[in-house]
Amino acid sequence: MNKISVFLDDFREAPAGYVLAETIDECIDLLRDFRIEHLSLDHDLLSKTRNGLMLVQIMIKEKLFANRITIHSANSVGGKAMYNSLKQAQRDFTMPDDITVSLRPLPIHYIPPRALQHYLEIR
Repeated sequence: MNKISVFLDDFREAPAGYVLAETIDECIDLLRDFRIEHLSLDHDLLSKTRNGLMLVQIMIKEKLFANRITIHSANSVGGKAMYNSLKQAQRDFTMPDDITVSLRPLPIHYIPPRALQHYLEIR
């Protein structure tokens, strides 16, 4: 199975070397079909009901994980809910504790070069 890195966002461009998923359905398909090295998630998507938190809940229920997961959402409430759900899954032994989970919000209109370094180091 091929290993890829995935960037879920319907507004920002994916960093170089990442596969862009614009919906949670696209992201779920990638999680099922590939080994994911790094998964970077946004909360707010075009669909107000099918957002990043719903994806995280599906990931936990179906045990679909990546080696590293970053929450890059600028929505502080939604991003923290996603992060906390993943960390709780680790405490509950549903998700392996060797998976690195990071909360690193990105601005909507500009991604600072220092923030991009996080993505370059992970690829």
